[in-house]
Amino acid sequence: MPRGEGEGALPEWPAYPHEVLAVVLSVRGSRLSVLMWRRAKAPFARKWALPGGGVLAHERLRAAITRHLAEKVEVRELTHLEQLATHSNIHRDPRGRVLATAYLGIVPTSAAPALPKDTAWHPVEDLPPTAFDHIDFIEAAVERLRAKLSYTNIGHALAPPEFTLAELRDIFSAALGYPVTQTNLARVMDRRHLIEPTGRLSAPGRAGGRPAMAYRFRSHELTVTDPFATLRPPRRRK
Repeated sequence: MPRGEGEGALPEWPAYPHEVLAVVLSVRGSRLSVLMWRRAKAPFARKWALPGGGVLAHERLRAAITRHLAEKVEVRELTHLEQLATHSNIHRDPRGRVLATAYLGIVPTSAAPALPKDTAWHPVEDLPPTAFDHIDFIEAAVERLRAKLSYTNIGHALAPPEFTLAELRDIFSAALGYPVTQTNLARVMDRRHLIEPTGRLSAPGRAGGRPAMAYRFRSHELTVTDPFATLRPPRRRK
């Protein structure tokens, strides 16, 4: 009996494809930025899109997005990757129904991935016109990252292997979207036992001054460090 016919038959097998997308975030030039490429063909020609592509019949989702990032934008220095969301809007792609599962990826400030000419970092607060529903994935990824910076050690994924407290402050300020004081950040890091001194001093900056102590994260495995958000944005006056 053909599939889908008769009593108790299995439902019709879906005929639409599944794609994976990556919202790769990194602090670039003191601004939290997302990696996107400019489409050359319709639909949404000349608009910017998230890297990704189709899932092969034998592939798991995570393997598919890792493959696309390595093949298309040469991003192999991800320090964090987690599944973000799945969109199933019937009309999200004008060519036909396509399910999309997005991943949040993070690249540290110390990485310098080689990018094709049609690919670039864009500040999340100043995005160009985007294709499909990719802006929704980007907003969800930024919200996810900023929330996790308050209650996990995900900051290790943004930071270089070693850093000064001033450098870490700048990274957190860019990622959170508001200024963080070095004193408050150091207090939070110390209370949660997230970072430790390396015993080495950093080289003086361009402006000179005394060398600062270099630090590193104690663990690069994502863990919940405090169930209560500490690094919250300042309240806006009405």
